[in-house]
Amino acid sequence: MFFGVTHVDVPVCDLARSEEFWGKLIGLQKIKHGEGFIDLDSGSVILRLIHVNQITRPVTLRVSVPDVKVAFDKLIGSGGRALYEIQRTPALELEAHVADPDGNSVVVWRELNEDEYGFVPELPKQGEWHSDAEELFNELLKYVPALFRAMARRKVTKIIEEVAGYDHSPVTRQHVIRGYILASAKIKRDRLIEPLKMCGIDPENYKEEFDA
Repeated sequence: MFFGVTHVDVPVCDLARSEEFWGKLIGLQKIKHGEGFIDLDSGSVILRLIHVNQITRPVTLRVSVPDVKVAFDKLIGSGGRALYEIQRTPALELEAHVADPDGNSVVVWRELNEDEYGFVPELPKQGEWHSDAEELFNELLKYVPALFRAMARRKVTKIIEEVAGYDHSPVTRQHVIRGYILASAKIKRDRLIEPLKMCGIDPENYKEEFDA
């Protein structure tokens, strides 16, 4: 019955001014225009700027950006009005709110990376772990780039628990070390040597895992 959302209508009082703000400033491409409207391609849905004499129902649009401060400062410096300064949300996002010249809200935002959380996420454990094993694994995860850490946490936790399962044992430090090595493709295991050493572990003691 429905084919999906195609447009978001944005009421504006001055089409030329709004095209400047949404098109040239934010970087949306004009793809169509007609009597009283301009369509801008956002990459997912089309923003249709619709000319009205008075704004009675302003809209809110969220715009993903790589740097919230840079985007916020650019919008303010180009005629936007600050509604909310840069803030961290409970959803682990960084965002700021700006009003366009017609009072529509623009939320510039990005997700926080794990280095910015201020806490260590829980491991997706299914079995029993010794506390020192969990501490070691969280320490080793710090050497994984934040962008890939969540994926690594899921993948390596599963393999560590599989290794412990062969011994019918709760997860120990030895299981963590072995699973950490085995979870990596053999061709890339040399990258694990330095993190292991930084955690006080001699990689020479795990040649079998490195060669597996």
